[in-house]
Amino acid sequence: MKPTLVILAAGIGSRYGSLKQVDALGPGGETIIDYSVYDALKHGFGKIVFVIRKSIEKEFNEVFARRFKGKVPYELVYQELNMLPDGYKCPEDRVKPWGTGHAVWVARNKVKEPFAVINADDFYGSDAFKVLANELSKENLTDIDACMVAYRLGNTLSEQGHVSRGVCSVKNGYLHTVVERTKIQRDNDKVYFIDENEVKNEIDENSLVSMNCWGFSPSYFEHADKLFREFLNENINKEKAEFYIPLLVNHLIESKKMNCKVLPTTSEWFGVTYSGDKDMVIKRLKELTARGEYPSPLW
Repeated sequence: MKPTLVILAAGIGSRYGSLKQVDALGPGGETIIDYSVYDALKHGFGKIVFVIRKSIEKEFNEVFARRFKGKVPYELVYQELNMLPDGYKCPEDRVKPWGTGHAVWVARNKVKEPFAVINADDFYGSDAFKVLANELSKENLTDIDACMVAYRLGNTLSEQGHVSRGVCSVKNGYLHTVVERTKIQRDNDKVYFIDENEVKNEIDENSLVSMNCWGFSPSYFEHADKLFREFLNENINKEKAEFYIPLLVNHLIESKKMNCKVLPTTSEWFGVTYSGDKDMVIKRLKELTARGEYPSPLW
């Protein structure tokens, strides 16, 4: 059974200033999504599931429907604020999305096989998809097996402003904890994050971080449904509370319901958080194409 790739593409892009999911950045007008899909299919993924908002469906289809027709097996699912488990109602004044954990949860009816999760606006590199596909295609994969491709924090920062990252601790090749840190930024050759109390904390730039490049078995959804309900019970009226994937993964690791292998990769990450990141990404994609790592155009 080939694994599925779930691409989280419902982001608002408030810091970028436009729909970066459909922004042409490659030398042939490719988006970052194009490269992720190309690498995933190349290394053995069988289907793509895009998580988007209904409000961007028109723009999304204008870019990808014709491009992928007959070449990419894919489906669309929607992430909306009012999409909650039975018995829960979204507060009328809620504006902020419910988070990455919710984004994966809405895909639960479309994914019945081992699957990977990535962000739409991150370039993970060909080898990242290769190691994910190899791990998720193993015949002896069990319900508690998961995996994650980790990157060095210092290589994932933006010169344009702060970023959010899942900071990891690893023991014997397996994830021990992952903590979502927001507002991470370099300042005078050191790296800091701002915690929930607005306190500035230094962090080692060699720390391994999650870039939302995960691999799970289908049992993930059963756990996600239960934990999302518990999250809503405590946080449904907190307008800034988000249900992150690391929150769920941490809980499952602590309760011995998940073993998450940290996968090494030769790939280098880059992405677009701010509009000022765009020129760097265009340059990197042009270089990769010039080296023959990708054709142009891709499709």
